[in-house]
Amino acid sequence: MLKIPEHQVAGHHASNGTLGPLIDDSGRFYKPLQGDERGSAEAAFYKQFSSNTQIPDHIRKFFPIFYGTQVMTASDGSEHPHIVLQDLTSSRLNPTIMDIKIGSRTFGHEASDAYIAKCLKRDRETTSLQLGFRISGLQVYINDESGFYKPPRDDVLKSGLDDVRCLFRRFVSSNPAPAAVPQELEADAALASNVYGGTEGILAQLLELKAWFEDQTMYHFCACSLLFVFEKRLALEGVSQNAQVKIIDFAHVTEGKGVIDHNFLGGLCSLIKFISEVLGDCEEHKTDQEGDS
Repeated sequence: MLKIPEHQVAGHHASNGTLGPLIDDSGRFYKPLQGDERGSAEAAFYKQFSSNTQIPDHIRKFFPIFYGTQVMTASDGSEHPHIVLQDLTSSRLNPTIMDIKIGSRTFGHEASDAYIAKCLKRDRETTSLQLGFRISGLQVYINDESGFYKPPRDDVLKSGLDDVRCLFRRFVSSNPAPAAVPQELEADAALASNVYGGTEGILAQLLELKAWFEDQTMYHFCACSLLFVFEKRLALEGVSQNAQVKIIDFAHVTEGKGVIDHNFLGGLCSLIKFISEVLGDCEEHKTDQEGDS
């Protein structure tokens, strides 16, 4: 039984008459191939990457499992080819999710002039050029009664530097309030140590990726995103290993040709700096509170 993903925070959404991803109850995610060269490029990347023996096991875990391609009835009713992937939220009850597009440049050098102009406009209007990444979407679990805080995608993309910092705090907040409450008043970031910190937290995972990107020259991951996922209930219980980082969206990956992917690496380093600062501020605040008690 195929259905529309409940926890999608960015990208093309499926609906009646609109082409978008679907999921099933067995933990698989069906992503329709884009009709131009991007669709074939993404499928080709998954096939090549899944059989590439040069990818270390500790790096392969950051990529969704690839199950092949399949022609099937799409969300718009047509018969359409899909990439079949691991559903990254299937094992989560109430996942808190953030989608972050990495890189100050989100277009390949071989793209058309029209496509470059479109991407450059978006990169300039968001934090991509300034920070080397932009938040594309997020949802933060509040509680069973209130559900999720899930701001409109356009509002998230308009985020400035201070807004991005607030969103990183809100992502790990234990007390998200209704959207009408100013973010700086509600985002206590109390879960930062459990989600961002620790030996298996998001920051440790990003540093592991950074070490690989400092050496790997096989691929250039243009316009790819990092997906952060964690289960708030487990974080509240102090189970930090429930936080997970995945790389997604590979329609614009190109051969590295022996050159380090500085565009992705630069954005990744900037993201690490931001999260390190949020984590440091929270730990300093916690220490001050303990000293006052």
